[in-house]
Amino acid sequence: MKTITISCCCLIACFLLLHQTALSQTITGAWKGKTGGMRTELKLVKKGDSLLGTVYYYTSQNHYRRYAVRGYFDGQTNDVVWWDEQLLEDRISGKGAGPMLTVADFNCPGEEKMLLDGSSTERDHKEVPTGPVALEKINTPTFTDEWDYVIENYTVGANHPTIIDSVARLSFAPPPVEMELAATPVRSVAPRPLEAPNVQAPVTEPGPVVVPPPATAAPPVVVKTPVGKPVTPEDKFTVRTNKLQTVIPITAGKKIELRFYDNAQVDGDSIALFLNKKLIFKHIRLTDQAYTIYLNADDLENDNELVMVAENLGSIPPNTSFMVAIVGKKRYEARLHADENSSALIRLIKQDTEP
Repeated sequence: MKTITISCCCLIACFLLLHQTALSQTITGAWKGKTGGMRTELKLVKKGDSLLGTVYYYTSQNHYRRYAVRGYFDGQTNDVVWWDEQLLEDRISGKGAGPMLTVADFNCPGEEKMLLDGSSTERDHKEVPTGPVALEKINTPTFTDEWDYVIENYTVGANHPTIIDSVARLSFAPPPVEMELAATPVRSVAPRPLEAPNVQAPVTEPGPVVVPPPATAAPPVVVKTPVGKPVTPEDKFTVRTNKLQTVIPITAGKKIELRFYDNAQVDGDSIALFLNKKLIFKHIRLTDQAYTIYLNADDLENDNELVMVAENLGSIPPNTSFMVAIVGKKRYEARLHADENSSALIRLIKQDTEP
């Protein structure tokens, strides 16, 4: 009797463990609905706490804009964050919004119904809302791509990180561009015969005489230094475009540790950091040793912008940094890129509860 009881307990424990695992994986799949006023089909695949996939904003099956997607999912709080990282296909011809970032709640109002409800903003401008997000999980997507295999076989081996990474490399590479010139038949041109020397052209009626202007000496070339060239970190922050590099979920009551390294050969790269448009650190020289700063989540807003500005590009442009963020027991990594035209944007989005 004791053996049977122990066996039953083990079976129940295994069932609960498998059930909890299955629940945490239900974010993986295809979702359909609307983002703002745009019809949307989203495919998400869970890898640890991270999400990868693809999204289609479409007016019909033949007219859509497709992005590669990255994000994060917290299985305990059901908070979901994803953003459009790279444009893969554009068949809408300029209609609709650009890349977006979405913060949503994963919920199951019914036994067979799963929803993602939230809101979205422009990816690189948190102050520009693009509308509410309402997506429902579906069994059969309208659009087919490389993520379908992973989603269909996720619970039978396709959830292995190696497989997901392999598909991600395919997904994040735009499809080859079809060269229109290839469709044009190549015409062979016969070599032009050599003209006989000193052959006078036939005489024609004289046209209007054009008198050339009197020859003058060319003015000397004067190299001018650009006026108003950004010099200070504040100037560079103002004139350069911010481009989203990653999103990091943060939790109230937690300290955020940020470590910055030179991502390539140490060549004298120097950066400045702005938090919500305010300069907090400058003249940070990147090396192979971490430059560490700390932020208190309680002092931050619900959605924050941390911007890395390149003060110089070192001897090997552009300025690239490897950032490690430690939030509680979780670790996030990102490679940041900044140059004379753009700065690296990191969004720190506060979650309601402890992961």
